Amino acid sequence: MSKYEKGGHIIYHGEALEVMKNEIPDESIDLVFVDPPYNIGKRFADFDDRWPSDAEYAKWAYEWIDECIRILKPTGTMYLMTSTQAMPYFDLYVRDRLSILSRIIWSYDSSGVQAKKYYGSMYEPILHCVKNRKSYCFNADDILIEAKTGAKRKLIDYRGDTPKLYNTKKVPGNVWKFPRVRYRMDEYEDHPSQKPEALLERIIRASSNTGDTVLDPFSGTFTTAAVAKSMERNSISIESQESYLKIGLRRVLSMNESDGEKLEAVKKNTKIKNGHGVKYEEKSGDLFSVDS
Repeated sequence: MSKYEKGGHIIYHGEALEVMKNEIPDESIDLVFVDPPYNIGKRFADFDDRWPSDAEYAKWAYEWIDECIRILKPTGTMYLMTSTQAMPYFDLYVRDRLSILSRIIWSYDSSGVQAKKYYGSMYEPILHCVKNRKSYCFNADDILIEAKTGAKRKLIDYRGDTPKLYNTKKVPGNVWKFPRVRYRMDEYEDHPSQKPEALLERIIRASSNTGDTVLDPFSGTFTTAAVAKSMERNSISIESQESYLKIGLRRVLSMNESDGEKLEAVKKNTKIKNGHGVKYEEKSGDLFSVDS
């Protein structure tokens, strides 16, 4: 296990369970965002995301869920993701240990065919949990979105004593529509399940304050820590894969090299020609077109 630290941001290179058990004190974290392997067969650098059974996957997950709960402050919040198949295991386990405030759906479109003999999966579930239902952080005014009924249709609400316009702003519901991270997006990193900055911005803005500490035990592309840094929060990140660790060293700690290796963002082609004006390429499973 290795530790890197700079300006309120800590990165551990190691296994999430081991690091949390040995390095993170009880009730020390304000916000935990967990986006673990989903047990759906993806390849993450040198790690295969596949357990022998759903039960074995759940057993593994319960260990680090317990650790996340241990290190969470009494007023802390946890957002927990997994696959649609595994979420029932998580939900049943967590509801006996934390208060689940919301069951969120992150909904997105897809450029490709998802399925032909059943309805393809176009969302990922997220649990929004707190230790104390009567005392937790939720900055509603910081995450307001347009209330389309009031903002666009100018309808009048006659339910009260005095008629008034419907609100033009509201707290988001539990269906969140953010596009997945695509190859040609500025924020793209070389990782098979990168979460969008907009998703983390809403979570961190809503459930933490300036100076709070945000933990991501499966950091991947380190979007959680990068967004936390941009919002003047502190962060603790854990990542087991060396190739992804380098993303964090560059993206969060602003390191230009590690062990003599230059740390650079993914270089994308700016123009592609094929004689017909447009070429279609595939990158990380997504098709995209580029005008020449």
